[in-house]
Amino acid sequence: MNLAAAGLHSPRPRLRTATRVAIVGAGFSGTMLALNLLEQADVEVLLIERDRHRMGAGVAYSSSESAHLLNVRAGNMSAFADRPGHFCDWLASRGLGCDAAFVTRATYGRYLRETLAQAMEIYGQRLKLVDDEVLDIEECGGQVTLGLVNGGLIEADRAVLAIGNLPPHDPPAIAGAHLPAHRYIGDPWASAFEEGLDKAAAVLVIGTGLTAVDVILRLVSHGHEGPITALSRRGLRPHRHVDGLRPKPVLAKPAPELSELVRWARGEARRGDWRLVVDSIRPITQMMWASAEAEKRMRFLRHLRPFWDVHRHRLAPAVADRIDALVASGQLCFRAGKIAGVSVERDVLVISWRPRGAAEPVVTRATRMINCTGPQGDLLRSADPLVKRMLAAKRIRPDALRLGLDIDRDGHVVDARSRASDHILAIGPMTRGDLWEVVAVPDIRVQVSALARRLVNAHWTGGEGL
Repeated sequence: MNLAAAGLHSPRPRLRTATRVAIVGAGFSGTMLALNLLEQADVEVLLIERDRHRMGAGVAYSSSESAHLLNVRAGNMSAFADRPGHFCDWLASRGLGCDAAFVTRATYGRYLRETLAQAMEIYGQRLKLVDDEVLDIEECGGQVTLGLVNGGLIEADRAVLAIGNLPPHDPPAIAGAHLPAHRYIGDPWASAFEEGLDKAAAVLVIGTGLTAVDVILRLVSHGHEGPITALSRRGLRPHRHVDGLRPKPVLAKPAPELSELVRWARGEARRGDWRLVVDSIRPITQMMWASAEAEKRMRFLRHLRPFWDVHRHRLAPAVADRIDALVASGQLCFRAGKIAGVSVERDVLVISWRPRGAAEPVVTRATRMINCTGPQGDLLRSADPLVKRMLAAKRIRPDALRLGLDIDRDGHVVDARSRASDHILAIGPMTRGDLWEVVAVPDIRVQVSALARRLVNAHWTGGEGL
């Protein structure tokens, strides 16, 4: 039987324990993998980040906006899987609240940076921070060589891609339209999108999820008073957290088929709060995803993902209150529809879009349009130099659903020939094709802890492990 043709990967030969690990990306995933490795073995770690201002916190927790709060209560945001009270202890030592609190992302970013700084004091030269960008990774002679923008080279036993989320893709109606850069913002996290904008100007936000909420709050906190329209195909916006709910975890799959699972969830929701139902299956979400065939995963992404996202990834009550107030005042409106085309007319963008369920398009004029469709995972549409170079060299490939990197069960990247790499691995959101629920801190901290153990303890039983 041809294992590669069957989509399987044959067991690799026994590999020696890693003693030098290079981690590409110093956001939450990369930083916490580094700290877990250092705690578990006498290993040297090189943490490489191209944006030194985001070292330790990444994009997600580098925001300085006081309106940007965590979407998870502080009590469940410890950076360490085996120390659930670590973040709360850190908050308490600084006189800050904890447990049910939704603290600012800036506070959490400070927590991660201080945790990294403390690790540098403890582990000394075993932890090296490299302020540079990786352009390529090659395997040769049982090692990896990483080529850097400054022309330097790094050699290590393993390289781990912790590159986080890819920037959003331009919607089809906008891709290739060559809109003026001051009118269309393709990536809100790569620019100061509020600068140069008249406070009374009309703004169109493409997307109605968490990214859109962040952008809207930032606009308003900087004094924007003009109308804001948030547009997505279904017009769904994230729901709010409710205090006092304590879900009872479901430890076994409650229904074998996707349709039966939906019926089960609806039935449970009628007997209590739907948030309890969604949160109850969190412990088994990855197991359910792993057991689902490719066709079922595709059906989920096509039909249910938007509903899952707004129910699963919720807003802090204070954030939800602010969004509700903006809607009630008339400054903010959510719309369901699809953009058909965009043109430039004098000083505004003319956006033609078709409301959901309608046959005829309507026209909206906006001074600025901001792409808030959220992070994407299609490697083939990525402009990232490292991703493009490794794709061209056939060292990596997209997963079957174009959610991120194709990996094997132990986290090794899979190349264009269906071969799992011996020395290049991946963690974090770019592995969602294999794990699905791996974008939030509670999931990622478990993943990095497990990967650290595999990297420094190459135990083999029945062909499994590193």
